[in-house]
Amino acid sequence: MVLLPCRAAWGPLLPPLRCAAVGGGGIRGLSSSAVRRTVMPAWVLDRYGPNEVLRFTKNASFPMIKYPNEVIVKVHAAGLNPIDLSMRGGYGAATLRMRRDPLNVNQSGSEFPLILGRDVSGVVMECGLSVAYFKPGDEVWAAVPPWKQGSLAEFVVLSGNEVSLKPRSLSHLEAAAVPYVASTAWSALVNTGGLTKDNCSNKRILIIGASGGVGTFAVQMVKAWGGHVTAVCSRNAEGLVRGLGADHVVDYKTGAVDVELKTLEKFNLILDNVGGNTERWAPGLLKPWSGAKFVTLVTPFLKNTDTLGIADGMMQTGVTIATKALKHLSKGVHYRWGFFAPSGLALDEVREMVDAGQIRPVVEQQFSFSQVPQAFLKLEKGHARGKLVVNVEGGVQREQ
Repeated sequence: MVLLPCRAAWGPLLPPLRCAAVGGGGIRGLSSSAVRRTVMPAWVLDRYGPNEVLRFTKNASFPMIKYPNEVIVKVHAAGLNPIDLSMRGGYGAATLRMRRDPLNVNQSGSEFPLILGRDVSGVVMECGLSVAYFKPGDEVWAAVPPWKQGSLAEFVVLSGNEVSLKPRSLSHLEAAAVPYVASTAWSALVNTGGLTKDNCSNKRILIIGASGGVGTFAVQMVKAWGGHVTAVCSRNAEGLVRGLGADHVVDYKTGAVDVELKTLEKFNLILDNVGGNTERWAPGLLKPWSGAKFVTLVTPFLKNTDTLGIADGMMQTGVTIATKALKHLSKGVHYRWGFFAPSGLALDEVREMVDAGQIRPVVEQQFSFSQVPQAFLKLEKGHARGKLVVNVEGGVQREQ
């Protein structure tokens, strides 16, 4: 048996490889389809703006494998997230453009036509030369990074490090509700918050905005690991979050949510999915001088770079986070920003939790591929109870 080298062994020569054991046959070669296609159906943007900028085309460019660790996935279902709505309007355009083109070789606007969609569940169609963990025909799921072309298309190309085998217990439509929120919650709670399945037991966790996509996943994840969850949401969503395992629910529409929370025992970690004035009072609910953390997913990073430019925006962001971190550290708590981070390995862990019945997808509504604009309008209304998913594969079949 041969063990494939990790990125550390190759240094900067290659993009990250998904490490895996391979049989005596060595590294699998490129698997190509019988007929090389050049176009595919997709929903695209030609400019940023309101819902009217969404355009359906049958002639979107077919994705190509450019690096040996990439795979092409035939999309069966896609999930929508608030970031798709923000990106439709141009949010983060400057930073994402730099991430796509760090040497600034291409002209401004080179990201168009742009395909949105950050969740995908589908089937591997083709693998790069260095991909050993997957093979054509595998059912997989993944969270598509915002700087890559998205999943509202027939096919999408991803790094092998971003892909994971789909849970056997879920359909593609169910699976498409999970990857982006799971990756975001995992990054916030584990990478930033320091939680693990071994240290979470009996810890008190407050989740603000518990009925949305990230919130519903975070509630289940913490409960699966033995933590105590207090959830903040509207009264209409109380049944949902209690059904997911929340131990205590506080209705934010009472107008005095901070007052009620102050009557409770202090928390070890707070996950804030809402932002606004929450961070003015929420860190005071943490246990001081105990390593407790306030982690917010609502940060000014992309807004700063959009308005001030990359250099000045990053400088302003650095000053802001440093100031806030020092301010709260003086009170005995840690202030942190959480960010989405694509990780196939994290999704491997989530898959095991899903198949063990510890986590279930929360799907508010399903849409056909032809109903993508309607799905975005639903997303605009806010107050989601879980996720909106799109049946891509079924719609593509009808188009063909």
